[in-house]
Amino acid sequence: MVEARRSEILSLVQQHGELPVTELSKLLGVSEVTVRSDLKVLVDAGQVRRTRGSVRLPLDIRRESPIEETRLEHSAAKRRIGRAAAALVRDGETVFLDVGSTTTEVARALSPTLQGVTVVTNGLNIALELERLSGVRVIVTGGTLRPLQHSLISPYALDILRRIHADRLILGCNGVHAEHGVTNANHEEAEIKRLMVEQAREVVVVADHSKLGQISRAHIAPTRRVTTLVTDRGGTQPSAALRDAVLDLILA
Repeated sequence: MVEARRSEILSLVQQHGELPVTELSKLLGVSEVTVRSDLKVLVDAGQVRRTRGSVRLPLDIRRESPIEETRLEHSAAKRRIGRAAAALVRDGETVFLDVGSTTTEVARALSPTLQGVTVVTNGLNIALELERLSGVRVIVTGGTLRPLQHSLISPYALDILRRIHADRLILGCNGVHAEHGVTNANHEEAEIKRLMVEQAREVVVVADHSKLGQISRAHIAPTRRVTTLVTDRGGTQPSAALRDAVLDLILA
């Protein structure tokens, strides 16, 4: 019971970014004394940090790297994951293709024989990658540019996405955890990703082995919402709990 409550605290903080202790007490139906006791354990474990009267996720002191740099990390694995995920796309589908270095590899691997496919993306570099495919119509969401990632965020991006229902979403992330779900380092991008999850029938998460078991700042979706997890065979392998949590697993 105690562990479940602490997991719920962590999940709530991931979703909101920061929460007052009084609000956590109300949401959990326990006293503020109990919440503070739980927070001490989470703080000692480095999973959250306390501010005056509130709790938030730990500071990530790493700078955000340009996508041109991150695509070099585990590049061979990302290419294999990209090919495996691209093979899931069928003629006539509407697909959300999320931003990121691994989803860029998906765009590069999409078959030139595809016909009648509509790809909706908030990634400018991904839209340019897809120009070569005559059978793919590309819709760019619009919104405010995040230069390092070539991604578009609110305002306006959400307005477009609310009007579209997709057969599948191919989703990038910074962490996939059996209990804490799919998470991302940037809150603004996570907002876009959450709406894509809501608007998609199937969710395909593409994540190299370094993302497995990791928890990042912003919650995207619970693991039970993941239809397929596509990862690589190198390094850390999915835990038994993670394998059980997703509907399907593809090792590229």
